[in-house]
Amino acid sequence: MSSPAGRPHVLYVAWGFPPMAGGGTYRTLATANTLVEVGFDVTVLTAERASFVGFTGVDPSLEEKIHPSIDVVRIPFERPTADFDVRHWPAERIADPKGWIERYEQQARAEFPEQPFGTWLTPMIAEVDRIHARRPVDLVIGSANPHVVLAAGDHLHRTHGVPHVIDHRDAWRLNCYLGVEVHADEPRVAELETRYMESAHRVWFVNEPIRQWHQALYPQAADKMRVVENGFDPGFAPAPHTTSAPADKPLRFAYIGTIGPRVPVEEFAMGWVEARQRVPELDGAQAELFGPMSHVRGRAELVAEAEPFGLHHRGPVAKADVAGVYDDADVLLLVLGAGRFVTSGKVYEYLAAGLPIVSVHEPGNGASDILRDYPLWFPVTDLTAGAIADALGAAARAARDADADLRARAVAFGEKYERSRQLTAPLTELFDDVTSGVRA
Repeated sequence: MSSPAGRPHVLYVAWGFPPMAGGGTYRTLATANTLVEVGFDVTVLTAERASFVGFTGVDPSLEEKIHPSIDVVRIPFERPTADFDVRHWPAERIADPKGWIERYEQQARAEFPEQPFGTWLTPMIAEVDRIHARRPVDLVIGSANPHVVLAAGDHLHRTHGVPHVIDHRDAWRLNCYLGVEVHADEPRVAELETRYMESAHRVWFVNEPIRQWHQALYPQAADKMRVVENGFDPGFAPAPHTTSAPADKPLRFAYIGTIGPRVPVEEFAMGWVEARQRVPELDGAQAELFGPMSHVRGRAELVAEAEPFGLHHRGPVAKADVAGVYDDADVLLLVLGAGRFVTSGKVYEYLAAGLPIVSVHEPGNGASDILRDYPLWFPVTDLTAGAIADALGAAARAARDADADLRARAVAFGEKYERSRQLTAPLTELFDDVTSGVRA
């Protein structure tokens, strides 16, 4: 171990780290902080703050939650193709804008086959070497995506024998929504990922279906693969509801999240209208959809037509107001696109609330595996209006009638998905491996 005080030194490489705004940031923040708690000295290698402005957006408040002992090293991330200020352009680009971009992207892909992140490889590796020279690294964890970060651990493993861990928050060769292999036209992706898988000490995935897919693709690395689920963050999660909805007020149903093109909001709207028409418990009930909605032909019109029945699209909700949405809700709506590999991070936050949850998605969706034993889960059997109405009705009755014992069991079920609980065991395992001298 490199620390005189006996604390091993871990290098955590995460391009997306606070203040980057985005769902993946919460996992990287929690991982870094939990590494400190289990006994590591932590260096985080990430992008400069300016890299996120105008790209992912920034949330400065997240930086306040970084453990004070963590050394955060930030390096530039150049994305010149997104710079449309001609005053910054080289003469070659001014003369031939389209040709210059094509040549630049071709050179970037030659460096690393991942747009627009491939150009981060060279400065990242240079900084990794500087960090290791200042204080030898005992373990590297790379949090993908982007997948270029995985090159850091592989590099130190090959040059200095340092063990490294792949934390796949997504997948490189698998489209999790469609369930099909991607990048078949880029053989270097397969070549690089195969190399990283073989040199890794551990490989993490966020759910079992994704792990199984990769075990079949990389049988030589199958025994290294673990599931390290996502979870909710106490500082951002809703307070649990422990009492039933009042009988003298109409019920409030809420959805929070991006309403992308694969989200079956049209089917939900039709099911909601049917439920309002035939389920007595939904008399006067309101369903509010919070989040940006993609422009799918006819979608906004269909939702608008359901407004007389209490369905409303409220648009994006400010982060400061999310807690109030949960506080006011009696039932939560989990409306998701199809895919057995898809596990929405929202499901964990929903579980923290301890409310009835109506799942409006294909039964084979990955979220079903998480919710299966939740005592206040009401999944649809299919996406017909009748099936959705039935699930809404069952959840409405539970919102009124669930007793204190049932609600306590729902809250207890959700508590086990608090993010640090998900991370402590696998990170402690890594700490034990490093302190016992694992070098491969």
